[in-house]
Amino acid sequence: MTAATQRPDIVSQSFGSPQDPPILLIMGAMASMLWWPEAFCRQLAGRGRFVIRYDNRDTGLSTKYPLGAPTYTFEDMVDDAMRVLDDHGVATAHVVGMSMGGMLAQSVALKYPERVSALTVISSSPLGVDTSGLPGTTETYKEHSAQGGDVDWSNRQQVLDFMVKDARAISSTSHPFDEGRTRAMIEADYDRSGGLASATNHFLLKGGGPQRTVRDLVVLLLVIHGTADPLFPIEHGEALAKAVPGARLVKVEGGGHELHRNDWPQIVDAIVAHH
Repeated sequence: MTAATQRPDIVSQSFGSPQDPPILLIMGAMASMLWWPEAFCRQLAGRGRFVIRYDNRDTGLSTKYPLGAPTYTFEDMVDDAMRVLDDHGVATAHVVGMSMGGMLAQSVALKYPERVSALTVISSSPLGVDTSGLPGTTETYKEHSAQGGDVDWSNRQQVLDFMVKDARAISSTSHPFDEGRTRAMIEADYDRSGGLASATNHFLLKGGGPQRTVRDLVVLLLVIHGTADPLFPIEHGEALAKAVPGARLVKVEGGGHELHRNDWPQIVDAIVAHH
């Protein structure tokens, strides 16, 4: 990052052939590109797609900001997605976003419709639609999440233990929770990122852009949502699909707020079929 431009470094990685139709993966709050597992990305690439994943600001190897004082907005993160496409020489892509990344993906498709060939939103909520009448985050998850305030984010062991508990709290009710694999991935994310404290800046972000609504979407929308998601209950996915004419909703039975590898075949099939 140079002093002259203050452009952040946004680190990305691709899988597959640049000749294939591109897919841009946008992950959610506090999550680096590692939360799109490499094996998942390779499955998509194996189905004839050029797959790009990247580290959001304040995660992974991308630029970090002072803890508690991010100098960027949600809108800047929307623009980051376009920079990643530019970095890979991609004119248009199927944009896939999960959780907060799903909100970013909706904004990307609304702000840059000419760059988005299709949109997939996983485990998220409709942008610019009144969701006050929908079920909110479960009380059980709220109780767990509140414990994050007691975590010393500079203490590796405390952070790892909390993040593993978090992954368990949002996991599938249909498949066993793989604590060993989950802990290994979170350890890799922690060490690669140099800690996860700065990622908490995501919860302090201001909008920074105009009010948008997914009702104005002009690209094809696919919604993938777990029926047991404790953060955004399934009604959020249903409301999102209902808000956009022609949208398709794929329900992952017993799915939590995660990409459980047992559900990858269903998720990958749905993404590849959507174009």
